[in-house]
Amino acid sequence: MGSKGVERRKQATPGQTPEGNVVMSFSFESYQLEEEDCQVKEISDKGVLALSEPAFEEPIPDDRYHRIYFAMLLAGVGFLLPYNSFITDVDYLHHKFEGTSIVFDMGLTYILVALVAVILNNVLVEMLSLHTRITVGYLFALGPLLFVTIFDVWLERFTTKQSYVINLMSMGTVAFGCTVQQSSFYGYMGMLPKRYTQGVMTGESTAGVIISLSRIFTKLLIKNERKNTIIFFTISICMVLLCFILHIVVRRTRFVQYYTGLVRQGLSHAKDHSHNGTQYQVHHDVITEEVRFGNGAVGSSPTEDGCTDFAGGNTYVRFDVPKPKIKQSWPGIKGMILHRYVVARVIWTYMLSIAVTYFITLCLFPGLESEIRNVTLGEWLPILIMAIFNISDFVGKILAAVPYEWNGTRLLFCSCVRVVFIPLFIMCVYPAQKPTFSHPAWPCIFSLLMGVTNGYFGSVPMIHAAGKVAPEQRELAGNIMTVSYMSGLMLGSVVAYAAYSFTASGSSLHSETGYNFTQGY
Repeated sequence: MGSKGVERRKQATPGQTPEGNVVMSFSFESYQLEEEDCQVKEISDKGVLALSEPAFEEPIPDDRYHRIYFAMLLAGVGFLLPYNSFITDVDYLHHKFEGTSIVFDMGLTYILVALVAVILNNVLVEMLSLHTRITVGYLFALGPLLFVTIFDVWLERFTTKQSYVINLMSMGTVAFGCTVQQSSFYGYMGMLPKRYTQGVMTGESTAGVIISLSRIFTKLLIKNERKNTIIFFTISICMVLLCFILHIVVRRTRFVQYYTGLVRQGLSHAKDHSHNGTQYQVHHDVITEEVRFGNGAVGSSPTEDGCTDFAGGNTYVRFDVPKPKIKQSWPGIKGMILHRYVVARVIWTYMLSIAVTYFITLCLFPGLESEIRNVTLGEWLPILIMAIFNISDFVGKILAAVPYEWNGTRLLFCSCVRVVFIPLFIMCVYPAQKPTFSHPAWPCIFSLLMGVTNGYFGSVPMIHAAGKVAPEQRELAGNIMTVSYMSGLMLGSVVAYAAYSFTASGSSLHSETGYNFTQGY
């Protein structure tokens, strides 16, 4: 009759019917024979041996001296460093593109491309290997940094208009590369213990701190703006290269191989046991000799042709459930959507929490904060606010490592409370002639508090979400969380543009006095 399938028992659990009869429940899976002329005895023997083989667990490797943790922290540095490098040289950008909204345009370009990239990465998570996606991300991030440093800043091969377009295109390419890395790394860290997710997120803030300090020192030590910008970009390129090399080394370590191997085994087991939906259950009442299948069908005790009883027990090998010989190398669209829906239902509060956190932050930083100006501090004010935010964000992500089991709903509520920062920052720029909080200390204090809360409530959802799903679903959970994260960033950027229009009356005066300094996030 064509190809035949064979079933093996997964689990037998005793139960009791309402009439008091003892019931044995079995779970079977069907799988395809490699050859149609295989001997039935060989197959059944193989199934029995598989059930009786003892399981030997490999000892859990130790992260001695926390080397893997610090390597993952540097990984977080690596995928946000290129973006921070383009945004943090705000003084150079405003000097070169005076009177333009270059930082706003670069920020929006980054967010829009990043959202597309994270959705694409979420689709490709089951099609391309983790290492392939991360490697491509690094190449896309490094290329624009090298190109802009050599041809735009050093050799100055382009006109101002051409340079403006090239910087936006470079930012878009960096956004694609960095976001593919970021999304892949969150899925990667979902396979490892929770503290490594916290390490990567701390690395993101470390990138901001490193870049802010790098810009401060290059500007202080070298007065020539073009030369200090070249050195600034060169430091960034060297750091990204170091992070890439460390990634290649770390992925080969026994520690990482052990945890990623566990996930691969789980995926392989799940695929083998549920392929094409041929798994079903048989419930056998040993007193009435009644057999009930998972679909509700009832039949007599399986002594008919097509069923074999092992040693008079309740284990059967069935040969009447054929399986198609078509092997799918790519998951179906329906299966992909269903898989993501199942995971999202478990972690939806964490998804909303991280989205709200970054939405509120991007509403204010860099958008509204770029309109905060002070004659005394001059061009140092945006650099100072950026440094305060990055350092406090770094502190917040370190605090996220403190063990505390957050309830998803409570975490979402705390993220929403951060909305109070929006009216506080509005009062730092409005009324335009004399803001309510006109002293520069106020925006610095608000940036400090916003940075700490952003670091903490932007990390905790990502850390805890992966632990709410099965090991084989953790990479996907990390990618879904990144989609929520990027959605919050995009919506926040859109609101920031509306806020920019709100303060347009003050921005003209801002341009005339020469204090149009915008910070990047």
